[in-house]
Amino acid sequence: MFLLVDCNNFFASCERVFNPALQNKPIVVLSNNDGCVIARSNEAKKIVKMGDPYFKIKDILQENEVIIFSSNYSLYGDMSRRVMLTLATFVKDLEVYSIDEAFLDLEGFDKHYDLTDYARKIIRITTKNTGIPVSGGIAATKTLAKVANKYAKRYKGYKGICLLDTDTKIQKALKLFEIGDVWGIGYKYDKKLQRYGIKTAWDFINKPESWIRTQMGVVGVRTWKELQGIRCFNLELPHSKKSICTSRSFPIEITDFEILYEAIANFAASCGRKLREQKTCAGTVTVFIHSNFFRDDLSPFYQTRSLQLPVASNASSELIIAAKTILKGIYQKGYAFKKAGVIVSELIKEDEVQGNLFYRIDREREQRLYKVLDMLNRKIAPDALKLAVQGNGKKWALSRKYLSRRYTTSWDDLIEIK
Repeated sequence: MFLLVDCNNFFASCERVFNPALQNKPIVVLSNNDGCVIARSNEAKKIVKMGDPYFKIKDILQENEVIIFSSNYSLYGDMSRRVMLTLATFVKDLEVYSIDEAFLDLEGFDKHYDLTDYARKIIRITTKNTGIPVSGGIAATKTLAKVANKYAKRYKGYKGICLLDTDTKIQKALKLFEIGDVWGIGYKYDKKLQRYGIKTAWDFINKPESWIRTQMGVVGVRTWKELQGIRCFNLELPHSKKSICTSRSFPIEITDFEILYEAIANFAASCGRKLREQKTCAGTVTVFIHSNFFRDDLSPFYQTRSLQLPVASNASSELIIAAKTILKGIYQKGYAFKKAGVIVSELIKEDEVQGNLFYRIDREREQRLYKVLDMLNRKIAPDALKLAVQGNGKKWALSRKYLSRRYTTSWDDLIEIK
């Protein structure tokens, strides 16, 4: 059996942990550069829709006294880590599915525990330890666990946990479950299935497997089987990423090469830090830049290029040098750039890096340097120490007018008691 634990209104809940006055008040969290709504409290869901552009609903938010926050990923990421660490104490195997969701393996737990009671204990202690309210769904497959979790969130009678363990319960749940809400059924498939009269998950599983395979391929068949209790998706245990991307949209359009390079240098340095965290090195660096595709008055511009490193590396300085070489080759004067990013790929373990006779760098010295730099940045604050080429970011940094404090990751933002 799987238990899917999902944090309720996660971003809004993170803000409430350190400001209890926000309880029961409508909250929205905006995307990068305060562009659109990406999270809402239950109270705000009655007022605005997910994805609504901020500039269009600004007056509505003000009229309804909705509290606005810019995305505070430092806070949300650290609170997610705390939730996952708590969940990991209850089971042997856990898959962190997203920043606010995790699948827990409950195989064999039914021999020693009542699964519903044990799951309620998990959500109770998780909420107590972190301040984040969570709910859960239990079922034999991941897809059914997702269905169960939706019901646990929707109806208070479940007291935070919904268990789908019998054919009768599953049949009842699927008959009331809209096809568009099924995990793995995207917008396009939802519209397509609706045209064929498939409105619920129950309608879906009553179609022949051959029909599902013809219309949706092997992925659709897996979802079809999972809804019938046939496991197709196993727990995915932690593993190193195969590539890492750091990118960002800019609050203003950038035309100057040096400003653009400063942003690229920061993206490359961020990739280096992430590589060192998972003890891998990258063999290839890719840079992409593009103009504002939503401006009809300007010619669109998009460029990307990759560079193979002489020796795979996770040193920010080497990645920055490679990124600058690429940027020089793809930058064109006269264009205004709205977004840029760096991708590192061909990742290998740092203790398996193949050397190069003609490319000599004191790697031991380099590793000692970044070990100290990373340690100080963890202790003091992110980017407390950085390379001079990274600059101060004032001309390209995100616009975050409603940013809350980084209560758990910055000494300067610790909560104050008066």
